[in-house]
Amino acid sequence: MTDRSRPDLDDTTVEALGKLSEALETVEQARGFLYAFHQLSGKADILLGEAVDGLREAGATELADDLERELVGRNVVADRWTFQVVEDYDAGYWSTFRAFDARAREELAGGDRHVLEARMKQRERTPGAPRQEAGPALDEQPPS
Repeated sequence: MTDRSRPDLDDTTVEALGKLSEALETVEQARGFLYAFHQLSGKADILLGEAVDGLREAGATELADDLERELVGRNVVADRWTFQVVEDYDAGYWSTFRAFDARAREELAGGDRHVLEARMKQRERTPGAPRQEAGPALDEQPPS
């Protein structure tokens, strides 16, 4: 198929697929924030360990001992470090969401992605104007 806007699909289907795609993009953003949370929490724990060493070296051994016992290496969520939260999110919610998005696109649009956006591009571009070409065609897209 050469027309990315898929004129063969009805507007309701295209809009619903567009909403599903937008929802998945939001989940992808959340996943990125979750990975940032994971990395920042890990960095904070390393810095905390360094602070504990410094406090101990400065003679504040009771404070250092309390911090080490109560906070260094502490679970951020009940029974989990951040890598476990990330793994649960990926294995459960994120992968399931992606699978349903792929299924919906396959069942309703032959696997084509971003049909709503392609229609928007068709509406908003100026045909014949430089840098406003319609392409590339669907059959020129890399596999999803």
